[in-house]
Amino acid sequence: MKVYLESLGCARNQVDSEEMLARLDAAGWQRTSAPAGADAIVVNTCCFIESAADESIETILSLAAHKKSGRCRKLVVTGCLPERYREATATELPEVDAFLGTGAFDQIAAVLADDLPSGHCLLPDPDTLPSGQIQLRASSAPHTAYLKIAEGCSRGCTYCIIPRLRGRQRSRPMPVVLAEAAHLAAGGARELSLVAQDSTAYGRDLDPPVRLAALVAALAAASPDVWIRLLYGHPLSLHDTLLAEVGRWPNICPYFDIPIQHSSSPVLRRMGRGYNREALVQLFAKIRREVPGAILRTTVIVGFPGETEADFEDLLAFVSAIRFDHLGVFTYSDAEDLPSHHLSDPVPETIAAVRYNRLMALQQEISGRCLARFDGATLPVLVEEEEEPGLWVGRTMAQAPEVDGVTYIRTDPARPAPLGAVVAVKVVDTLEYDLIGELDD
Repeated sequence: MKVYLESLGCARNQVDSEEMLARLDAAGWQRTSAPAGADAIVVNTCCFIESAADESIETILSLAAHKKSGRCRKLVVTGCLPERYREATATELPEVDAFLGTGAFDQIAAVLADDLPSGHCLLPDPDTLPSGQIQLRASSAPHTAYLKIAEGCSRGCTYCIIPRLRGRQRSRPMPVVLAEAAHLAAGGARELSLVAQDSTAYGRDLDPPVRLAALVAALAAASPDVWIRLLYGHPLSLHDTLLAEVGRWPNICPYFDIPIQHSSSPVLRRMGRGYNREALVQLFAKIRREVPGAILRTTVIVGFPGETEADFEDLLAFVSAIRFDHLGVFTYSDAEDLPSHHLSDPVPETIAAVRYNRLMALQQEISGRCLARFDGATLPVLVEEEEEPGLWVGRTMAQAPEVDGVTYIRTDPARPAPLGAVVAVKVVDTLEYDLIGELDD
C-alpha cells in the first residue's frame, strides 16, 4: 500500500509530517512522490493566516480528484485546519474521509488502517499529544533537519491563533531532544534548526526549569561537526546566557531569528507583545555587542488594526536603523476568532498592500548592502543540491533553510562540489538576496 503526504505551512508542520511518515513506514506503508499512484493521501494543513487556509483547501480539493481518477481510496486531512474549524471542516469538505487535529498526529497509522465513515473527526486536546518522547523521523532533506524543542505557546498575542491550535507551551525534556539530535546527526544531518512557537522560552515550564543556553551548548558539544541554528525566538525571552553560548561555540550559527511584528509602541501594545520600541533598540544593540558578526532576521506585520501612517513611518525608520540581514513582511490577516478582530480602526487592504510593498522595497536595498560585505570573503557553505553541471546550491551560516537566500557555487564540472558537505567557498559576487562563489583552493 502506497501513501502520499503533502505538507503545508511552517517548519514545525514539516516536523509533524516527518513524524507521521515514520509512523506510516513502521506500519508497512510505502511512500510515493506521485499522488496518482497512492492508495492513501494525507494533507497536513496550515491555517495561521487566511491565505494559508485558502492554500490548504485548494490543495485538498486538488488531491481529492485522485479518488476518482487514481487509485486513492482514503483522503485524510491533518493539522491546523481541522483543529481551527473543528467539525465544520467535515461539512465543507465531504471529499475527506477523516480529519485529525493537532493533538492526533500519533493516530495517523490507525486512521489509515481503519474503515471510517466519511468525515470522521479526531480532535483531542492538543495538550494531550506526547511531547516527552523520542520521535523517529522520515527526513525529507538528508543534510539539514528541523528539531522541535517544544510544542504550543503560552503567550497571548492578539493576532495569533497558535495557542488555541497547539495548546500551551510544553518543552521537550533535554535528554529527549539530545537523543533525537543524535539520531538525526547519525542519519547524515549537518545542520539542525531548532524550532518551537517560542523557542527562546524553552525549558521554563520543565521541572526543574532548564535554560535554552544549556540545551544549545549540549547540542553543540555532542555534535561539533553539525551546525546548530535557532529559529523563532521572542524578544522577551532571549537571555544573556544564550548570547554567551552562541559566541562560545563555533558550530552554533550566530543567527538570531527574532520576530518583532512591529516597532511602534502603540501598535505593539495592541498586539499584546509585552515590549516597546526602546526595548527592541536595546536588544539588537546588545546582540551585536555581545556576538560580533551576528546575523539578524525578523518578521513584521503591516496593516494591523489601528496602525496609522505615523506608526508605519516609525517601522520604516526602525528597519532602516537596525539593518536586518533578513526580514519577512506579512499583511495583517483578520478572522472572527482572533482577539484583534474586535479592535477599532481596521486598515483597508489597499493601504496595507502599499505599506507591504514599500517595506519590501526598503529591505531589498538593505539586504543587498548587507550581503555586499561578504564580497571577497571565504565562507563555509553547506552544499545542498546540484542546480546544473558546474553550478551547485548551498547556504552559509547566515542563511537559514527555505526562508533566506542561498549561495550559488560555481565549479569545474569535472570537480563537483561534495553534496552534504561543508566546503570553503570564496564569494565572487553578491546579489540582492543571494551570494555567488567558487570553491576555494
